[in-house]
Amino acid sequence: MSAKIISGVETAKAIREELKVEVTELKDKHGIVPGLVTILVGEDPASQSYVTAKNKTAHALGIYSEQKTLPADTTEADLLALVDQYNNDPKINGILVQLPLPKHINEAKVLYAINPDKDVDGFHPVNVGKMVLGEQCFLPCTPHGILELLSRSGVQTSGAEVVVLGRSNIVGKPIANLMLQKRAAGNATITLCHTRTKNTEEHTKRADIIIAAVGVPKLVTADMVKDGVVIIDVGVNRIGMSESGKAILAGDVDFEAVKEKASYITPVPGGVGPMTITMLMKNTVQAAKQAAGLV
Repeated sequence: MSAKIISGVETAKAIREELKVEVTELKDKHGIVPGLVTILVGEDPASQSYVTAKNKTAHALGIYSEQKTLPADTTEADLLALVDQYNNDPKINGILVQLPLPKHINEAKVLYAINPDKDVDGFHPVNVGKMVLGEQCFLPCTPHGILELLSRSGVQTSGAEVVVLGRSNIVGKPIANLMLQKRAAGNATITLCHTRTKNTEEHTKRADIIIAAVGVPKLVTADMVKDGVVIIDVGVNRIGMSESGKAILAGDVDFEAVKEKASYITPVPGGVGPMTITMLMKNTVQAAKQAAGLV
């Protein structure tokens, strides 16, 4: 048996087509153009690449987009003032401060300064609290993308044994919380494993679904999973360089071996990754609708 590939590229493409229609309707029927600003401090190449991709996607969907790049020595006070400026800018519905920030800036202080109604990353404590309670809010983008991948692939999650590897605030904790809720791609029984978990294999071997988000290349091997398991691999690990100078990437799962036992599996790259920016766009459209009182 070889697993069916869950393509984040194809799923993201389908959702973006839906969003493009929604953005056009907002403009034609209500005169509303969703607006997003991305704020980058410093010149980290990976962050620059991410921000460029986000702005390119926004423009392709008809979303108004601004990119604000600040020098690495920008003070915390100046960054907070800029966030406040965009909090009060009616053209902007979503504010994204690209992480990581330089060490002299308190990331939590900056993220908490964003108006929760414009927190399209879903990191503000107000949105995190609403998520835990199952209330309407901006869901964090990567976990939200995982839910879409599972739902649109027809994976049965209700009553499933789900093992989440990793307890980060960005992926592990929120996806565990979301999948135990009464919702689409939810109603699961959750086990969250981390660095202090004893006998992790005992948990993964009984899992119907494994979500790996630990940042360790090929951590999950074929002898750790049962036949028919569904694998969602969030890890993106650089394990070398090709002769052409391109990074060689691997997930947290030994893809070639595990795909022979799994029923569904996401590849790396091309799995969860493309979903994250797409769900950011979905949150931005939602923010515009909320600001206009349409939801």
